[in-house]
Amino acid sequence: METVVDTLVEQRSDTRTNLSWPISMWLPEANRFFNGKSSNISKTGVFINFPMTTPVRNGSIVEINFPRTEALAMEKGSFARIKTGRVVRVERRNMLKDANIGVAIEFEPLVD
Repeated sequence: METVVDTLVEQRSDTRTNLSWPISMWLPEANRFFNGKSSNISKTGVFINFPMTTPVRNGSIVEINFPRTEALAMEKGSFARIKTGRVVRVERRNMLKDANIGVAIEFEPLVD
């Protein structure tokens, strides 16, 4: 009897850092913000958990708002870091467990 084993190939080239931080995402198709919590982040992307009712899909271009602490805001001159990115994966496997979806977002490169 033959068994089929699915193999996932790691495609990320940058190191991920676990980070649980409140995030808001602007989703232009819905014309509103959705609140979530980051799970991990790297130089090139972020993985965020959102409520399962968030109407995001692969390919969506989004803006991520990373709020700063008051001390960091005073140092940097703004209360948030805004990054534009593209949704590359939506994971729905934990929907029944915690009513959340996982969203992988690849940051858009900075244009000079």
